[in-house]
Amino acid sequence: MTPEVWVPYCGSAPAPGDWRWNLDPILLAGLAVALLLVVWRTRGVGRLAGLAAIGVLFISFVSPLCALSSALFSARTVHHVLLVAIAAPLSARALPAFSARKAQLGLATAVQAVVLWAWHAPSLYGAALANDGVYWLMQGSLFVSAVWFWAGVRSAPAPTSVAALLAAMIAMGLLGALLTFAGQPLYGPHLLTTGPWGMTPLEDQQAAGLIMWAPAAAVYLAAALVRLGGSIGPDRPVVRVAAGTESSV
Repeated sequence: MTPEVWVPYCGSAPAPGDWRWNLDPILLAGLAVALLLVVWRTRGVGRLAGLAAIGVLFISFVSPLCALSSALFSARTVHHVLLVAIAAPLSARALPAFSARKAQLGLATAVQAVVLWAWHAPSLYGAALANDGVYWLMQGSLFVSAVWFWAGVRSAPAPTSVAALLAAMIAMGLLGALLTFAGQPLYGPHLLTTGPWGMTPLEDQQAAGLIMWAPAAAVYLAAALVRLGGSIGPDRPVVRVAAGTESSV
């Protein structure tokens, strides 16, 4: 049976050298509104984080990466990593901090993992590339659940945040390992699109798995180490306050 040819939101799969930009006016208008809100409602580091987040979203949805993700599952994986591990924490930093209980961060961690795994199920992934509404449901749920997670990481106590980050790292790494060691290509939309780029569908899928398994999971590990280091802090200096006695300051 001939595999179905998908035409996803970002357009048909491009050939090498076809660096096509996505100039969807609704998308561009949405990014422009987000830019105005960031400039209007944020200050200092929050503003810088918000502007950087919009830049990452521009790369993900407007640059040729959008069209390339129609051809290569590995490019789609880069797109998703930019969304959940780069744009989401930057967006969370731009938002006002809120007080999060352990249960909230635990729930956010679980929801993010479930959403990530669900949209990488072959049937749901194929549905997203066959219908623009489902495509934006995928992107929106990935992004919103990730922003919720990173906002919780930012505001929760350090031990809770580190545990959540390590759990997210494991969820990302396990999904990457599953894709890397799968014995056959799982994603119908890419069965006919990887050849011009010098890869078989299975090689493309394995590359995607390695991206999730190593650099993507490493983002969460790095964040956990930074959070842990911030909670420990530098050693406090010791000064002499009287002969034969010492005190820390």
